[in-house]
Amino acid sequence: MARNPGITDEKIIELYNSGLTYTELCSIIGLTASGIKYVLKKHGVEIKHTVGRPRIHQVNEDFFKTWSHEMAWVLGLVITDGTINKKVHSVYLSQKDEEILHKVAHLMGAEPRIAAPTGTRTTPMLIINSKVIKEDLEQMGIKPNKSYSTPFPIVPTEYLPAFVRGVIDGDGWFQDRGYVMNITTASNLFAQGLYQVLKDWDLRTEITSEKTKSNKVIYRVWVKGKHELPKLASIIYDDSEGLFIQYKKDRMCKHTITGQQILELE
Repeated sequence: MARNPGITDEKIIELYNSGLTYTELCSIIGLTASGIKYVLKKHGVEIKHTVGRPRIHQVNEDFFKTWSHEMAWVLGLVITDGTINKKVHSVYLSQKDEEILHKVAHLMGAEPRIAAPTGTRTTPMLIINSKVIKEDLEQMGIKPNKSYSTPFPIVPTEYLPAFVRGVIDGDGWFQDRGYVMNITTASNLFAQGLYQVLKDWDLRTEITSEKTKSNKVIYRVWVKGKHELPKLASIIYDDSEGLFIQYKKDRMCKHTITGQQILELE
């Protein structure tokens, strides 16, 4: 196997220290497990785990067993930006904003094992190695190769705002003028569930679909209107305690009318 372009010995050591398994390392680096171990040994790196087996990291394995506002927010992020490894007991969360990954790690009581962007992956990635966490997510319908089959989970009403905030932080797009936003998903089941929640919140919402270049269908769940986005913001950012992506909140709240403005209108 030939090493992938741009992968230096230093990058191999960095990826290894991030906690990725040899299976994952081989895919990213382009070398066999033996080739990777040769590079590590050449630089005196202690080899701490066996082929295909992830290292065990500290994490609160009960995190997804009990509903909370924090758990619901993280679940929304995992559904949109997460990946469940099919071969090993690992869960990955990718986010452009690395601060979000640190917040998730803190909430989950996990070591902040964050892999830097490399190869075709352009965003930092938080790595959670836990059989229990993986199984709990699978029980909620979040499984490997989940993109086209993820259901909208049964979320207690109290925690729906935090969950939707996590979904928006993961896959939400906002027009910079603050009139329109959408969430993109490849799962019709998830799109229909999210649409119903937004409809129940009395928001102006709709679902559109389109085909990608690879002929796959994707769905966009929209909220449209100058006053609709602030209305959604008032629901999902109440008591959010800093668990959100700032620029998305700013765009959603762009046309919020303050008390002073109301007085001036009167």
